[in-house]
Amino acid sequence: MTGRISAVVVGTGFGCRIHVPALRAAGFEVLGLVGADAERTRRRADTSGVPQAYTDLDEAITRTGAKVVSIATPPDTHAALTLAALSRGCHVICEKPFAMNLAEARAMLAAAERARIVHLVAHEFRWGPDRALVARAIAEGLIGEPRLLTMTSYSPQLASLEAKMPPWWFDPQSGGGWLGAHGAHIIDQVRCWLGEFASLSAALPMVSERRNGAEDSYSLSFALANGVQGVVQQTAGAWGPSASMTRVAGTRGTLWVEDGKVRLADRDGTRELPVPPEFQLPPPSDDPRQSMPYLLGPFIRLCEALRSAMEGGATSAVPLPTFADGVAGMEVLDAVRTSAASGGALVRLR
Repeated sequence: MTGRISAVVVGTGFGCRIHVPALRAAGFEVLGLVGADAERTRRRADTSGVPQAYTDLDEAITRTGAKVVSIATPPDTHAALTLAALSRGCHVICEKPFAMNLAEARAMLAAAERARIVHLVAHEFRWGPDRALVARAIAEGLIGEPRLLTMTSYSPQLASLEAKMPPWWFDPQSGGGWLGAHGAHIIDQVRCWLGEFASLSAALPMVSERRNGAEDSYSLSFALANGVQGVVQQTAGAWGPSASMTRVAGTRGTLWVEDGKVRLADRDGTRELPVPPEFQLPPPSDDPRQSMPYLLGPFIRLCEALRSAMEGGATSAVPLPTFADGVAGMEVLDAVRTSAASGGALVRLR
């Protein structure tokens, strides 16, 4: 497969800000934008330099001849859009949270496997240099046998009742909530670093003044199949400066992330791990319209991995996040919600 590959993007918000420029940077030609509102979609397509605008995905695929569909819409639409794209033989990137529940996720994976196309979940942070570096350090045994993981994060993103976020973020029926918006990435991060979840106990608290709608925080204690114990507690409803801490302790050392740098402590002392060339990101965009430059670099790498997989080229520096990962992550998300609804009851996954 040579030349620029045709693609359409579904979703006019995050789709225009990140999916469109990332696909272009990876060598795709974005020929169509699909949205729910015809006038808004046409306006945003013009702003983004996308030549055609549609309100129907099937029509968009037919008229553009798209080989790739990139889905950046609310979670409650992911299954139907993905299945529609797969029925046309298109390769797919689907945003996270992957689906509304495990049953939907399994149906999406089964359809993708039947279609024999490349299927990726938008876990672009796998290409974040710090995350990729920690994963490699653990795999290479730099901390011995991993035993304990702690991840905490405080953010004011949703602290104000006037926070300007897409409406679906606050609507559980649309798949909203901080667990899906943020926790889906963290669960994928834990799985990439350390393996599969075996059991967990969880809560979905509301830290901000909101009294209704989807949660702005999540907290879980878990055990992985390999015996690693972990705690993750994250909130987007806390006033004040953002703060976070991530540490993994093993039998021979400890890894942690500080100011975007990965540090290792062991019997030889403490040192910063250098970022190898294969984990470095593209230079930041100088486009004044780009409001999320920290997301664009990893998403470009995701789109480059998509193209390479379509062409049967070299493998990625990090494992590709396929629909199988979407299913595994959805199993954990469902378990978190089940536990939280039962007052933190222990839920076993395997």
